[in-house]
Amino acid sequence: MKANTQSEKSVVIKSLVFKFLERAGYQGIAFVVQLVLARLLDPTDYGMLTLLTIFISVSQVLVQSGLNTALIQRKDITENDYSSIFYVSLFISLALYVILFFTAPFIAAFYNMPDLKNVLRVLALVLIPGAFNSIQNAKVAREMRFKELMFCTIGSVLISGIIGIRMAFMGCGVWALVGQQLSSRVAICILLLMIVKWRPKPVLEWDRVRKLFSFGWKLMISALIDTIFRELQSLVIGKKYDAGMLGYYNRGKQFPDIIINNVNGSIQSVMLPALSKHNGDNDKVKSMMRRSIVTSSFLIFPICMGLAVIAEPMIHLVLTDKWLPCVPYLQAYCFVYAFWPIHTANLQALNAQGRSDMFLKLEIIKKTYGLGVLVFTVVCFDSPLAIVLGQCFTTLLSCFVNAAPNKRLLQYGYGEQMHDILPSFGITAIMGAAVYSITFLKLNAVLTLALQVPIGIGSYLLLAKLFKLECFDYILNMVRKFLKRGKKI
Repeated sequence: MKANTQSEKSVVIKSLVFKFLERAGYQGIAFVVQLVLARLLDPTDYGMLTLLTIFISVSQVLVQSGLNTALIQRKDITENDYSSIFYVSLFISLALYVILFFTAPFIAAFYNMPDLKNVLRVLALVLIPGAFNSIQNAKVAREMRFKELMFCTIGSVLISGIIGIRMAFMGCGVWALVGQQLSSRVAICILLLMIVKWRPKPVLEWDRVRKLFSFGWKLMISALIDTIFRELQSLVIGKKYDAGMLGYYNRGKQFPDIIINNVNGSIQSVMLPALSKHNGDNDKVKSMMRRSIVTSSFLIFPICMGLAVIAEPMIHLVLTDKWLPCVPYLQAYCFVYAFWPIHTANLQALNAQGRSDMFLKLEIIKKTYGLGVLVFTVVCFDSPLAIVLGQCFTTLLSCFVNAAPNKRLLQYGYGEQMHDILPSFGITAIMGAAVYSITFLKLNAVLTLALQVPIGIGSYLLLAKLFKLECFDYILNMVRKFLKRGKKI
C-alpha cells in the first residue's frame, strides 16, 4: 500500500511539473507574442476582438457541455464514450457556428461596428477544432500524459505566434489577432493527433451520453453562468464606452490572467483527476486540497503583489505610454486573481466528489449578488474602473461562499483555509512594501524595475526561509526530487 501511495504521489508530482512547464512555456511565449502585437496594433483592435471573444467563449462552454469534465471525473469511461461525446460536441459546434454566422450582422449593428460581422464569422471557426480538442484534453488529463501535452501546447503557440506577428507586420490589424487564435486551435489539434493516438470510432451510444450528461449538464450551466457573467463586464464597457477603453480594460486584465493561470491552472488541471481517484476518501481529498491551496497561495500571492507594484514602469517600458491607461485595471485584477487558489481548489474538490449539483447552486448564488454589484457600479459610477473594483468586492465574498460546502463535506472550512494561507499573505505584504519603497527614489523605468524585481524575489524567499514556512520547504524538496529523477523521466 505504501509503495502504491509513493508511486501515485510520484505520478502526480511529475504531472504537476510537466503541466507547469507546459503552462509556463505556453504563457511565456504567448506573453512575448502579445507584447510584440501590442506594439504593432491599436487598443481598438484588441477591444474589437474582446467583444467577439465573449460570444466565442459562451459557445465553447456549450460545445463542451460539461462532458469533458465528466470524462475526467467518472471512473467507468470506455473508448466508445470518447467517440460518442466527440460526435455530440461536433454537432453542437457546427450548430453554434451557423447561429453565429447568421447573427453576426446584428451583433455588428448593436455595437455600431460594421467590421465585426466578417471578423466574427471567421473567428467562430475555432469552435469546430475545439470540439476535437476538448476530447483530446480529457484523455490527456485522465491518463496524466502532461509531458506530451507540454510539447504540443508549446508547438502550437509558436506556430500561431509567428502567424499573428507576420500578419500584424503586414498591416492586417484585428485580422492578425484572429489568425493567431484560429491557427493556435488548429495547430494544437494536429500536434495532439500525432502524439495522442486517439481517433473517433463510428460509434454513438446515446445511453452513455445521457449518463455522462446527467453529471455534466450542471457543470455546463455553471460554466455558462460564470462565462456570461465574467464577459458581461466587457459587454457593458464595450457598449457604454468604446472599443479603445475596452482594449485598455482587456490589456490590464490580461497581464495577471496570463501569469496566474500559468501557476494556478497547472495545479488545478492536475488536481481534478488526482482528487477524483480518491472520491469517497474524505481525509485524502482534504489533505490534497489543503496542499493545493497552501502551495498555490505561496506562489501566487507574491506574483500578484509584485505585478501590481511594478505595473506602471513595466507598462511604460514594454508596451509604451499609449497603454498606460491600462495600469489601474491591471492592479485591480491582481487583487482579484490573488484569491483564485481558494476559489478553484474548493470548486475542484466539489467536482472530484461528483457534487456538480452543489457546484451549480454556488454559481447561481455568486452570480446573483455579483450581478447586483455590477448594476450598482454601472448606475452609480460613470467609470469602467468602478466596475472592476466591484468585482474585487465580489471576489472576497465568493471566498466564503465557495468554502462553505467543504466545511460540511470535508471539515475544511473558510477559517481553516485562511489560517493556512495567512503566513504567505503576511510575508507578501512585507515584500510589497519593500518593493513599493523603490518608487520614492524617482528613478527611470528601467532602473526602477531593475531594483524592484530582484528585491521582491530576494526579500520574499528570505522571509519564507526566516519564518520557516512549510510550503517553502515542500516546494524545494519537490524540485530536488524531480531533478534527481530527471534522467528517468
